[in-house]
Amino acid sequence: MPKFLQKRWHGYHTVWAFALVLLLVIFLSFYNTWLGLVGLLLAIIGGYVMLKAEMKFRRELVDYIGDLTFRIQRVEGEAVSVLPFGIVLYSEDKTVEWHNQFMIHMFPDQTLVGVSLQELFPQIAAVMREQLDKKDNKEQKDPDESALGEIRLEISHEDKFYGATIIPEERLIYLDEITELVILRQRYEDERLALGIIMMDNMDEASQGMDDQQRTALIAKVTSEITDWAREYNVYLRRLSSDRYLMMLNQRSLDMLENSRFLILDEVREMTADLKVPLTLSVGLASGSDDITELGQLAQSSLDMALGRGGDQAAVKAGQRLSFYGGKSNAVEKRTRVRARVISHALRDLMQESDHVIVMGHKQPDMDVIGASIGILKAAQMYKVDAYIVTEGLNPSISRIMEEVRKDEAIMSRFISTEQAMQMMTEHTLLVVVDTHKASMTMEPRLVQRASRVVVMDHHRRGEEFINDAVLIYLEPYASSTCELVTEVLQYIHERVTLTPVEATALLAGITVDTKHFALHTGSRTFEAAGFLRRHGADTTMIQRVLKEDLTEFIAKAEIVKHARMVYDHIALAVSKSAGPIPQLLIAQVADMLLNMTDVQASFVISERTDGKIGISARSMGKMNVQVIMERLGGGGHLTNAAVQLDTSLEEAEKQLMDVLADIKAKEGLFE
Repeated sequence: MPKFLQKRWHGYHTVWAFALVLLLVIFLSFYNTWLGLVGLLLAIIGGYVMLKAEMKFRRELVDYIGDLTFRIQRVEGEAVSVLPFGIVLYSEDKTVEWHNQFMIHMFPDQTLVGVSLQELFPQIAAVMREQLDKKDNKEQKDPDESALGEIRLEISHEDKFYGATIIPEERLIYLDEITELVILRQRYEDERLALGIIMMDNMDEASQGMDDQQRTALIAKVTSEITDWAREYNVYLRRLSSDRYLMMLNQRSLDMLENSRFLILDEVREMTADLKVPLTLSVGLASGSDDITELGQLAQSSLDMALGRGGDQAAVKAGQRLSFYGGKSNAVEKRTRVRARVISHALRDLMQESDHVIVMGHKQPDMDVIGASIGILKAAQMYKVDAYIVTEGLNPSISRIMEEVRKDEAIMSRFISTEQAMQMMTEHTLLVVVDTHKASMTMEPRLVQRASRVVVMDHHRRGEEFINDAVLIYLEPYASSTCELVTEVLQYIHERVTLTPVEATALLAGITVDTKHFALHTGSRTFEAAGFLRRHGADTTMIQRVLKEDLTEFIAKAEIVKHARMVYDHIALAVSKSAGPIPQLLIAQVADMLLNMTDVQASFVISERTDGKIGISARSMGKMNVQVIMERLGGGGHLTNAAVQLDTSLEEAEKQLMDVLADIKAKEGLFE
């Protein structure tokens, strides 16, 4: 019996009391023997009665505990059986050994004992296999299932949802119905607020030459189309100006818009196709934040991203995810030069406030980087500001133009290394980044981080990575090249612009290379810029000499072309099988060659580069947006000109590319 029962008032205390009575009887016997005998008899009778009572108490206590234990065990079994959540015990071979009555409600017409977990709960079985595989890869041995920790997940069964808790060590599964919670959570997610902005991004160009009545009719026609589209997808639309609208919608409507891939973009473009310049829309949307102010800022940022990528597309910022839709047409060339003049004046003021100007392009600089850098150098020199061009690891694509530049000591003395630029950088130094807007792609990303004032001049479509803290951004996707943008800036930055033949030739060479000898990406402003440079002494003969092909390189390109094949009817795909690595320039040139073949609308060339990475160059005639394809692989570029570098094998790079092409074909089609 437990000690706390023995020490109660009729336990040890009773024994001591009986001993005291005996002691008193003994003392009483010394005075009167008969009284002592009577007291002894009474003490014996009292002790006997108390002993019998104690023995009876103990018997009754044992009986009570036994009965209580039986009742508890019976109630415990019944309680576990009728608990409002499921309990499943399974064996080592993943079959059910026991379950409570809750599971009968889940599977009313099925006997569960002996059935495998894979058959009953395929989601649970899959998660357990995944956890075992992860532990196996981590420990490099076959892990015991009991070594896994507690696993929690949500599963669905016959339109109901359950929270599953798996304890592998006990081979035990708890299941709790959470259907109401899931429905409530889904409703909360579906009804979260999203904000967006719609903009007619080329209204001025599309309506140029129209009178007020025609322009009003055009706007009314497009507005009617947008209003019908908004009504169909339950979007509240509020007109902010003649070419801008505010969108308010919930997450459910946003998901529907993303699933439809924003067909309004194609509908408006096709509806205005009879115009000389079809009207296009740009859409910026944001969701995933409970702060309305932040949503508005993200929506404007998304719109800026869509416009920076050339317009005619939608950019959706949902939490950390940024998605793009549309972008099937080239950026429309702006006919007005107001922006070029404003940018040139702002750049002039920034240069005059700086102690140094450092110009830097992307890694593996090309002709566009060299030409644009020399143009910015000239702009700074016109205001007597010390300017330098950062070069590091020159590649063969610019070796010939650099030979011509070396003949001009005044320009050549301004080329410095990245380390020299780091030492020269102060808080008053102006860093001008040309031909890229991604810090990671510059020759020295540390320069971007260290510079307090950064100017970005680029003609590539804006990507997710961007130098956001730049004090001045001149990003125009419609431009053929950065050299074209710099040439226009030079025309407005100073009243009297004088270029040396080498400077003019370098700028014209950059335009020539990026336009494939004025065959692609050219607009009226491209030829105007080329005319300006020609008037200032640009030597086309020198450009022809600089761009001549080497016979060995031509043979190498022909060897790659020999392995090309057609996929999806109009796509040329070439995977280099040569023994050695190939320069990135050569890969790009092969892609250009394939694009000139009959019935080829797009070309992809995959090869190992000299730096050990796998390079993919993509080209298009305009009916396919290769920029979107390369972005899916981690790269970027233009609608018709894009690339990516991968740390993988040739076979894996080809597989990744084919998977992306298959996915795009299934969802929206490869060609416009």
